[in-house]
Order: sequence, then C-alpha cells, then structure tokens
Amino acid sequence: MKIVSAINDLRKARLALPGSFGLVPTMGYLHEGHLALVRRAKAENDRVGVSIFVNPAQFGPNDDLSKYPRDMDRDLRLLEEAGVDLVWTATSDIGYPPGFQTFVHVEHVSIPLEGKHRPGHFRGVATVVAKLFNVFTPDRAYFGQKDAQQVIVIRRLASDLDFPLEIVVCPTVREPDGLAMSSRNAYLNREERRAATVLYRALSAAKGAFDKGERDGAKLRTLMASVIASEPLAQMEYVSAADADTLTEFNWVSSNVVLLSLAARIGNTRLIDNFLLPETSNFKL
Repeated sequence: MKIVSAINDLRKARLALPGSFGLVPTMGYLHEGHLALVRRAKAENDRVGVSIFVNPAQFGPNDDLSKYPRDMDRDLRLLEEAGVDLVWTATSDIGYPPGFQTFVHVEHVSIPLEGKHRPGHFRGVATVVAKLFNVFTPDRAYFGQKDAQQVIVIRRLASDLDFPLEIVVCPTVREPDGLAMSSRNAYLNREERRAATVLYRALSAAKGAFDKGERDGAKLRTLMASVIASEPLAQMEYVSAADADTLTEFNWVSSNVVLLSLAARIGNTRLIDNFLLPETSNFKL
C-alpha cells in the first residue's frame, strides 16, 4: 500500500496504477461503514484509493473540527488489511495551500436541510471532492447513503462539471440496534449512546406509517418529530420528507420517491440519518 501526502506524489502514484480505479473519500477514524465502501470498490475495480483528510472547509464556526476524532495509525492498518493500493493523507495546508481562494458552490440542492443548519458546509464538501476527482481521476467514487444530501450534491457536481466517473452509493451500515455508523458516535457516553437510537426509531415510525399508506408529508414529519421529542437527551434540528432528487418538501407523496431525513443533537453530538422510500423502488441516490 502506497501512502503519500504531497499532491505531486499523489499524481505520480496514481499514474503508476493501471486498470480501473475506485476512490473512497473519507475524513478518517474509519468504521465498518467506510470499510464496506472499500470492499465494494475492490469488488468493482482493479485498484482502490482512499483519501484521509479532515476537511476544514466543511466545518462551521460552531462545529467540532478541533475535536474531530483521529487515529491515523489504526486507519492505515485497517486499509492495508483491506487491500487498498493508494492512500492520500494530508494536512490543511496541503489541501488548501497559502493563497488558496477557489471554491465550488452547488446551488439549489445545497440550500435546505444540512445547508440551512450548517452554512458553507457543502461549499467545503464540493470543493474538496472536486479536488479529489481531479487528482485521483477515478473511474468510480464511493459514498454512503447515510450522508444522503451530500450524495445528491456530489452527483450534481459531477454531472455539471463533466467529471467522467460513476458515483456509487452504498447502503447505510448500522449497529445492531439501528444506529447508523458514524465517526461522531465516538463522542457519545453510555446514556447518550442509548438515546441516539431515537433517530432510527423516528425514521422507522415514519416508514411504518408510509408502508400502511400514509402519504401526507406533514404527518410524516410530525411523526418523526414526536418520536424525537420523546427522548429527553435529544434536541431536534430538522425532520424532512422530501423529493429524493430535488429535496423539495412534499405536501403529498404521490409517485415520487421520498427521502425521510433528520438531524438531532444527542447531548453535544450532532447526528444525522435517513431512509429512502419505498424500499422496493429502483431509484438510487
């Protein structure tokens, strides 16, 4: 496994790897969700690369950049065991060298949900992903459905800027009690970890209603909000029942696919999750 930091070294290492290439962008502190992306990439490509970069541009002034969990030695060991060919590790000054002033902004799908609560977040995401696509030149890039709005933004980015690659979206990997795997779960203490399952329970309640025929978007949102409100340690930021392509909130879900999504703080830890319904749909994020 080749490990590089400088951009020029990354370009050289990438050129030395023939065949199809799959990229898994990460911010490190890897968990089973990341490794599932790596395994999928290995199954579908001759070579696989992973980026480990805690991207400062996607953190707001109230976010947790300085506290974001890191364990580079463990991450590299896991990636070597998984058979990754190339890993890019970088500090902020490598990703954004002195004088850097070019950013990528994706319009409408960046505005609601995470965009409303984390201004500038998707500008940072779109910028670093565009840089990764440019330097790694992958044939396929792999992302998890847990970050559904991020996937929608990146697909729009790739389409609008004519990046010649496929965006592959893999299912959310969950703990046995339903909690979506996330690096931020490491922040939770025992009571908060128990309470964090409220996100999955809220989505499951709305899914249950949807499966029984409920199509009123307001009622689906109200149901999710009421479940979150039942957990004393949870503070809701938003609930959404939106079109899975445009992120426009539904008044009434007709033939479209609905993305149920939500964000809540459990103690001081902010978590997100989502379901895509109906599950039998051929629509893929």
